[in-house]
Amino acid sequence: MPSVNIARLCYLLLCEAAGISIALSTKGTPLEVPLHIGILCGLGVAVFFIWVETLMKGFTLRGFSTAVFGLGVGLLCAWLLTRVELSKLLELAFRDQLETQDNSDVLINALRISIDVTLYASLGFLGAVLALRSNRDDFAFIIPYVRFRQDAATGQPILLDAEAVMDGRVLEIMRSNFLHGRLLIPSFVLDELQTMAASALPVIRQRGQRGLDSLSTMQSASHVQVSIHEAMAPQGSETIHSRLIECARLLGARILTTDENLTKVGMLQGIEVLNLHSLDEALKPSVVVGQRMRISLVRTGKDDHQAVGYLPDGMMIVVNHAVAKIGSSVDVMVVSTLQTTSGTMVFAELYAPT
Repeated sequence: MPSVNIARLCYLLLCEAAGISIALSTKGTPLEVPLHIGILCGLGVAVFFIWVETLMKGFTLRGFSTAVFGLGVGLLCAWLLTRVELSKLLELAFRDQLETQDNSDVLINALRISIDVTLYASLGFLGAVLALRSNRDDFAFIIPYVRFRQDAATGQPILLDAEAVMDGRVLEIMRSNFLHGRLLIPSFVLDELQTMAASALPVIRQRGQRGLDSLSTMQSASHVQVSIHEAMAPQGSETIHSRLIECARLLGARILTTDENLTKVGMLQGIEVLNLHSLDEALKPSVVVGQRMRISLVRTGKDDHQAVGYLPDGMMIVVNHAVAKIGSSVDVMVVSTLQTTSGTMVFAELYAPT
């Protein structure tokens, strides 16, 4: 990438400038560094770190943040160990040998510094490596809800209510890759499903059992991540809807439901709500008066002269004066639509080119 090459060049020039500066600053002193040595040292440092940078080509910012977290844990452990004066214990152990040598104070200080540096470097390295080898769930004991936070690449977590779980279409939507993110089931929603499955009313019991079966299927699917979130159950005047909205706000999640009231309340409170019914309506093909289409006629209609065909989504098309065309595909023109309790009925006439 051009930007990376520019950054490398700037870093190389900076290291060369530092090497020249060091050489010039030591001129005339007992520790004088020749100019060419300073230039070579600056070049060597730049080449070494650019080489290290190329080894980190597949190392992302997310991995870096994880490594920094692990490094912090390791350094904390090292700091705790140095508080017990481990270096002084070793100093006492070797004092007899050190007292027989010259410059014992210098050696003791060097020993102490070496031990501290070794502890910090070793434990920091181990902490960073352990963090990089861990997954997001392993950090849950440090940062609450981190297991539920998703980055933009995988999508926000999705909070399911009981209606969405019982609907049974969630798994297929996730499998189609139209929706991404970890699925979260609050514990009080699971309790609601269990209560419904134990109901004395057959209709409610069947819906509850369907919800539990659907949840079990989602958990066994390899391509879907499902977690039970241990959320507090609603208390007092608090409703399940308000508790769901609170959980969604806390976890930065979206709510997936089929409940129109929950959809409206969530949107009013600034929560992103995905309604399966809205998705279903959006996917239905629109039919307007005057539209021409080709359908297959499969049976007779209510009137003797009528023939009936169906669109791919199941919508029924009634074609006038087309009974003789049953069993064939014909071009028709929509003349009217009728909204009924069972859906939309479309009436058409055989298309006659003018």
